[in-house]
Amino acid sequence: MIARRTLLGAAGAGAGLLACPPLLRAQAPKILKLSHQFPGGTLEEGDARDRICRKFAAELEKRSNGALQVHVYPNSSLMKTLAQFNAVRKGALDLSLVPLSYAGGEVVECNLALMPALVTNYDQAMKWRTAKVGEELSKVLADKGVIILTWIWQSGSVASRTHPVVVPPDVKGIKIRGGGREMDLVFQAAGGQVSSMPSSEMYIGMQTGALDAAVSASTSLISFRLDELTKNLTSGRGRSFWFILEPLVMSKIIFDGLPPEQQKLIREVGLELEPFSFEAAKRDDDELVKIYAARGAKIHDLTAENIETWKVLARDTAWKDFAGKNARTAELLKLAEQVT
Repeated sequence: MIARRTLLGAAGAGAGLLACPPLLRAQAPKILKLSHQFPGGTLEEGDARDRICRKFAAELEKRSNGALQVHVYPNSSLMKTLAQFNAVRKGALDLSLVPLSYAGGEVVECNLALMPALVTNYDQAMKWRTAKVGEELSKVLADKGVIILTWIWQSGSVASRTHPVVVPPDVKGIKIRGGGREMDLVFQAAGGQVSSMPSSEMYIGMQTGALDAAVSASTSLISFRLDELTKNLTSGRGRSFWFILEPLVMSKIIFDGLPPEQQKLIREVGLELEPFSFEAAKRDDDELVKIYAARGAKIHDLTAENIETWKVLARDTAWKDFAGKNARTAELLKLAEQVT
């Protein structure tokens, strides 16, 4: 009798499971880890790049009914800054928001993402994703195991604890951080002493005198508080000789292992964040000027003529160097020049 009751109970339980809504029978959610180097905040406040990551996580969880969850790790708290791109390539990290120029030593084509005076305004930057250069760069990265989900461009400004840096001769004799190999080549040609470091280390560099000046995205110059050490700011609002691509990327290994409907959702959410990323970057360009001016820094805006002097130098140094690496880099540069 006991055995019969047990069997009947088990049968009843099975019938109950069959009657449950699919959501209740769903498997445990897929947890994706997203690491970046920037200061953490909230959905509404803090570094715009961290907010992009949090918005991506919140929207993905909402629209997947909890089946996809993204845990965001700011401040390189999960993984060191310069290790993140390689980890994404190998599937050891699911997602990252990373300056592509940091990966230039590993994937030479990534140096295009911070090519001096190649992209000089946001209207031009916004065209890359749908232009041939964007298509080809995406293929290069996919071949290396990385998928771009959100194209995030940021204008660069120059924070200096000495004199202003507006045209190439201003770099002569100073210690300066450019943020990427090709930018460093231009600064070296202008007579500067180049110091390579991620943006998260700029403050200590300026504080100790290891840096006289640093070029970085406006958002970084705000988040890393260089206003405390800056006497002259060359603003990147409106135009700049320094534009960087800092996309939200995903490991192709991880992406390919997901069901098609989840892949589609991830791409949709990533693309929908692009307008926010551009508007946030523009707001930070303006906010940077306000913050630094309030600290007493002198503000300098770049003219079209200023940028042309950087472009002339870049063509003979960084552009030439990049195009000479291989046939693919030469073609990428040619395609990029067509985006005006």
